[in-house]
Amino acid sequence: MRVVAVVVPHEVSAFDLIEGVQLFAMARLADGSRAYDVRICGDPTIAMASGQQCFPLRAAWPLQAIEQADTVIIPGAGSVFDPDPRLVTAIRAAADRGARVAAVCTGAFVLAAAHLLDGLRATTHWKFCDDLARRYPLVDVDPGVLFVDNDSILTSAGAAAGLDMCLHMIRRDYGSAVAAETARLMVLPPQRDGGQAQFLTQHKPPEDAAALQPVLDWIENNLTRPLTLADIATHAGLSIRTLQRRFQTQLGTTALHWLLTARIHRAQQLLETTDLPIDRVAEESGFGSVATLRLHFTRQVGVAPRTYRRTFGHPPIPATP
Repeated sequence: MRVVAVVVPHEVSAFDLIEGVQLFAMARLADGSRAYDVRICGDPTIAMASGQQCFPLRAAWPLQAIEQADTVIIPGAGSVFDPDPRLVTAIRAAADRGARVAAVCTGAFVLAAAHLLDGLRATTHWKFCDDLARRYPLVDVDPGVLFVDNDSILTSAGAAAGLDMCLHMIRRDYGSAVAAETARLMVLPPQRDGGQAQFLTQHKPPEDAAALQPVLDWIENNLTRPLTLADIATHAGLSIRTLQRRFQTQLGTTALHWLLTARIHRAQQLLETTDLPIDRVAEESGFGSVATLRLHFTRQVGVAPRTYRRTFGHPPIPATP
């Protein structure tokens, strides 16, 4: 079994800690045996959740135990801007001897303090990307991705993006089948590609946008038509100027951007749930051509449609003999 050490920085994030522990502990090989020996390593501390104390935590293994690990995971912590020098030194030593090191969320600050991210692309939670770039100018901080894989050094964005990164490492170690089964056991969606945007504006309108709901429903039901701003305004019985003002006031965006996002979501749904050829997906989502779909989809989602389908698409059910 590969040994995974999850370190416990001071005031560790409870979610960041447990997600890595649970995923690697859950992974099973084809014969049902465990894929990883997971060890929590570090000094006693308090586990935190959004600034609130959750529970006292006493790791079963000392920090020095990471010397035996093939992979070392650094969760986020409240001590993000002042990491423990002992932890920084230990992580640097682990990387120098060839261990794979991966940071969840603000754990990236520990890697940066150890100078392991100098000259590399990295990410962290979008709220802290500016801080990471300012404190460590040698790091190429990318706020627009879920995780970054630099082979033996990985960083993820906040919270659930750590799950994507851990599943990615499982897939690297044991293949797609083991990663997919781990995700299924954890009742997780299929793994998102690391280049996917940290977030895509939700298509669900806020409750105070009820006045626009009829026109939003009409847009949703007419995505395959070559809709223009004038078409939407005419259906709403408004001038283009008034339509734009109401969209901006109630939804914080423009009518055409809402239309684009609706088409992106339709394309995602078709890529996830159907085997339609990409040109049909382009037609059914209102983009018209594969080139137009690819352009907008890649720009908004962060990966190409075919890559998205390989990650999220459900495999066809084999025919019964």
